[in-house]
Amino acid sequence: MTLTMREQCLLPPLILHPFGGAGSADELLEGSKAALALQGLLGSSPNSTDDEFELERKVLIGRYQEIRMLLFLGKDILRWIDQCCDFVSRSSASDPRITEQSFAALVVDDPPALVREKLERWGVSDRRAVFSRAIGIHSLFAAPPPPETLSPVFLRNYHRYADHAYICYQHLRPYFPLAPKDYTFELYASEEYARLLSDQWERS
Repeated sequence: MTLTMREQCLLPPLILHPFGGAGSADELLEGSKAALALQGLLGSSPNSTDDEFELERKVLIGRYQEIRMLLFLGKDILRWIDQCCDFVSRSSASDPRITEQSFAALVVDDPPALVREKLERWGVSDRRAVFSRAIGIHSLFAAPPPPETLSPVFLRNYHRYADHAYICYQHLRPYFPLAPKDYTFELYASEEYARLLSDQWERS
C-alpha cells in the first residue's frame, strides 16, 4: 500500500495591531528603570521612604502597561484562533479533535520557522512567555480594567497569574496538537499586511 503525504494546510495569517497608547511606552520604560533602582542595580538606592514609594508607584504603572499590551496582543491571537477554527471546519482538514487549544498550542509552542524568525527580528526573545501570557490575560479580561481595580499584589506578580490562566485555558477542552509541517501560517504587523493587500490590488 502506498502512503500519500498529507497536504500542508495554510491557515489564515496572524495579524498583530499596534497596541501602544499615549505615554504607554514612556511608562513602560520608567517602570523598568524604577524596578532596577529598587533592586539597587542602577548604582544607587532610594534615599528615603518617599523615594521608594515613588519608585514603587512607577513600577506598578509600568506593570499595568505591560498587562494592557499583553491583553491587546491576546485579543489579536484569540481572533486568529477563531478564524482558524472556522477555516479548518470548512476545509478538507476538518477534524473534530481540533479545538481552539490546538491553535493556541501551535502559536505558543511550535509556530512555523518563518514566524519564529520574524519574531526574533522584531526583538521578541521569549515568544512562548509573551504569547502564552497574552492568551492568559485576554482569557481573564475582555478590555483593559481600570488600574485602580487591580491590587498591587496582582500588578507586581501578574505574569504568574497569566501563566496559570493560560494553563487553565489549555485545559478547558481536550485538543489535538498540530505540527507546523501540517499546519502553517504567516505573521504580519497590521500596517505591513495593509501594504501587502494594497500592492496586490494594484497589480490585479
